Amino acid sequence: MALKHEPTAPHHSVQDALRVLETVARRTTGVTDTELARGTGLGTERLTALLRMLRREAYVTQTADGTYATGPAFARLGSAQGHEEALRDTLQHTLDRLRDSVGAAVYMSRYVDGEVKVTQYADGPATPKVNEWVDFRCSAHATALGKSLLTQLDHNGRRDHLARYRMARLTSRTITSDKLLLSRLEAQPPTVPVLDLQEYAVGTVCAAVPITAGSSVGCLALSLPVQHAHRLRRAADTLNRNAAPVLLSLAI
Repeated sequence: MALKHEPTAPHHSVQDALRVLETVARRTTGVTDTELARGTGLGTERLTALLRMLRREAYVTQTADGTYATGPAFARLGSAQGHEEALRDTLQHTLDRLRDSVGAAVYMSRYVDGEVKVTQYADGPATPKVNEWVDFRCSAHATALGKSLLTQLDHNGRRDHLARYRMARLTSRTITSDKLLLSRLEAQPPTVPVLDLQEYAVGTVCAAVPITAGSSVGCLALSLPVQHAHRLRRAADTLNRNAAPVLLSLAI
């Protein structure tokens, strides 16, 4: 299976954040923001924003004298022992914060061995998750997260998936023509969120953005009741802008 990799804003943020982290990690006695700017070549505004994100995610800490050092999250993820558990905890913390930022249930999904899998999610009383009335593995053609994952495959990968799963009509809005769906997936810009406007479930709208790291295909998604559909695009843009911490966790 070949993948279609096209850089998005979160990817660029992660690349810059990794440069900052590498510079901090090399200096065990701490590093100043001036030294970071010189070592990374990043401008003041860009560096300040990245340091704010890295401190919020506990990848770096600022000491009493104003220098920066690696934080507990970096230490946990950098350790081989318990890495998977640490990664899951870190991602859950990030998903919980994303849920609160966008005011919607948030999901992390991966495409593993030819299957759509929701690996983690964050919901709450005010942000209930969608009722999975049809297995997400069988409904990639109708869900935002499924379509986002399919856009990251090449044409043959998409056709293979659709050949294994019949495109059932789940609502009156569901696309059941593989030709039409493949055409739309091909035309989907990587920087624009994929939408599901009551295609999977009546009463629910969703959006998803890619978070591909290396050879792993993934996405972040959110769902809203249809009465909040007017918030969908703004929430999706917020999700996309804040996807960098998730990618960073996967990259470390």
